Amino acid sequence: PITTGKVLFGVILLVLGWFFSRWLSGFVGRRLVARFRITEGAGAAVQTILFYVLAVTFALFALRLVNVPLTAFTILGGALAVGVGFGSQNIVNNFFSGLILLAERPVRVGDVVEVSGITGTVQRIGARSTWIRTGTNFEIIVPNSTLVQTNVVNWTLTDDKIRTSIRVGVAYGSSTRDVSRLLKKAAEEHGLVMTNPEPFVIFNDFADHALVFVLHFWLQMRSLGERQRIESDI
Repeated sequence: PITTGKVLFGVILLVLGWFFSRWLSGFVGRRLVARFRITEGAGAAVQTILFYVLAVTFALFALRLVNVPLTAFTILGGALAVGVGFGSQNIVNNFFSGLILLAERPVRVGDVVEVSGITGTVQRIGARSTWIRTGTNFEIIVPNSTLVQTNVVNWTLTDDKIRTSIRVGVAYGSSTRDVSRLLKKAAEEHGLVMTNPEPFVIFNDFADHALVFVLHFWLQMRSLGERQRIESDI
């Protein structure tokens, strides 16, 4: 039978178990960081998982002590299972998307990619997400499903050669042939610009205050910052 004393003792056990679980998980997390020199993030993850395991264990023990049958929570368990199933859809989707990325390799570690207007270098492809480091040293965490289901510009998928361009405006009355010759010479004399295909210049526009020319040239795309430095040099 369920008595008042058992219920009171069960509540006390739940409260004590809660505090003991929090203390023990925190103690273990700190010891792991100090003894094995793991990162604080990994220690926090171990601490959180251990806390939930201990809390559930104390809760089940308290219910068993009060003689509350676990079958009373069958409906609640079913509802919880359905909720977990719906909540884990994205996790499973990202996991299989990661397997697709590793198998087909449309995006590889070291590739320079552009996703949703953000350009960076792929650092790691994990089970759930891909880490991309931008030119400003920001790390962007992109779900794997995003790389599978949306358009991704991979600058270095089959090779690292790209064509880029620079717009230059000169005053009206300037020698257009000299402008074309000097722009092409500036590209050809840069050591990191490819000579095959060779650079070429196109007249682009009669602007309000300038004649606009565009210099096109090819280079090897090692990083976004290097491309911008070459464009700046020319």
